[in-house]
Amino acid sequence: MKVILYYQTFSDLSAVLVEKSPVTHIHLSALHFGENADGDPYIHLNNLSPYNDKFDSVWMDMASASKLGIKVKIMLGGAGGAYSTLFSNFTVYYSFLKELIQNKSFISGIDIDVEEETSLDNIKMLMSALKKDFGSDFTISFAPVQYALQSDVPGLGGFSYKDLLNSKEGYMIDYFNGQFYNDYSEDSYNQVIENGYNPNGVVMGVEGADNIEDNLKTIHSLYLKYGENFGGVFLWEYYMAPTDWASKMKNAMKPTMMEKW
Repeated sequence: MKVILYYQTFSDLSAVLVEKSPVTHIHLSALHFGENADGDPYIHLNNLSPYNDKFDSVWMDMASASKLGIKVKIMLGGAGGAYSTLFSNFTVYYSFLKELIQNKSFISGIDIDVEEETSLDNIKMLMSALKKDFGSDFTISFAPVQYALQSDVPGLGGFSYKDLLNSKEGYMIDYFNGQFYNDYSEDSYNQVIENGYNPNGVVMGVEGADNIEDNLKTIHSLYLKYGENFGGVFLWEYYMAPTDWASKMKNAMKPTMMEKW
């Protein structure tokens, strides 16, 4: 079961960069593409080149996380976009992404967060290119909003995730990071599973930790229902929650519920 932290607002990670960390994955956020004023294309991590000196300590932390057994993934897209630019000149922009992943050998996968209109064929092309270049061990996840998993209506990217899952490229998807931001409940998650998704492949995501006690009870109940086949949890994002969020969530995914959280 996964305990995933999204990491975009860079802050002290020392609380989770420890032996036997409760964190299983860090999704470093967020990559996007664009053009400079002179028309030259670029890849950025947030607002700067990923090779900017400002990120030296971030990359050092990611390397340390990897050595501790935490999977480091790079998130592409999100609210800032990325995909319309990527597919406007795929050869050029994809080469930037490929070079970055090759340069940072501890990156073990990519999280594809599509929040702009994108064709399903283009997403399949991206997935196929990544698997071709980085092999079967390179993981691909998606971050759809919950309603796009609860039903088969298009998500924010304008395509159906069920269609993607059922396509010949569907086997390339390792898991879905469901954005359950509007309804972090057992019913909401169960609706996704009833819609044909394997619980092992659906991670239940929360934004912040304002209702952590209720959230912990929800996760514990889901664990009791699905057992070790439950996909796990993610947090958007690390700085928004107490440093013990991950350990509390990990403890909630056990047979015996703690009396006090």
